[in-house]
Amino acid sequence: MADDYPDASGHRARLRKRLFEGGGEALLDHELVEYLLALTLPRRDTKPLARKLLHDFGGLGPLLSADGETIVRVGGVSETVAAALKIAQASALRLLESGFAGNPVLGSWQAVIDYLRADMAYLPIERVRVLYLNAKNMLIRNEPLSEGSVDEAAVYVREVIRRALDHGATAIILVHNHPSGDPQPSAQDIKLTREIIDAARPLRIAVHDHVIIGARGECSLRAMGLL
Repeated sequence: MADDYPDASGHRARLRKRLFEGGGEALLDHELVEYLLALTLPRRDTKPLARKLLHDFGGLGPLLSADGETIVRVGGVSETVAAALKIAQASALRLLESGFAGNPVLGSWQAVIDYLRADMAYLPIERVRVLYLNAKNMLIRNEPLSEGSVDEAAVYVREVIRRALDHGATAIILVHNHPSGDPQPSAQDIKLTREIIDAARPLRIAVHDHVIIGARGECSLRAMGLL
């Protein structure tokens, strides 16, 4: 098999052995990327490329969060290599989302936060996501609403409410990220949240929370007493 192609030092085989015996925690970030790249570049020493990508993007989170075109352009790699990195991210997000899918979202809060951090903490632009819930607080739909520039995203109250009605949701959780890394809510974040609450109330749609994600943590407007 191509991925069994031996290198002179047996380095790849040793990485595989450590992975099987100790799981992902047994490998450093550059080793995870190195082995992943080896699946698409089986006859190349991928350690230098792995280190370069992590350096150029500023770490594993920013690397996996970058879009495919950016990885190709900045990293100087093929689309096949970029796709391998993006499929790793997509698989991780799917796994994290399964931690709260099928369960009451408010009772699986840490799983929700883990998923949101993986999805949004390192994005270079602002993304708005809405979790639509049923009367039992089970997830109906996890939906990106908009993406914006480096420091803002257009969120329209009407669109949030319209989508809630489309999905038959009785509650929503608003989420967006701050590309600056600081998750503290701005005055505009608070104002917009209250506008959505006011629009949702007559329709008996509850706004459970507005969570802001940043590379340095996350903030819940409900926990801060701002709802």
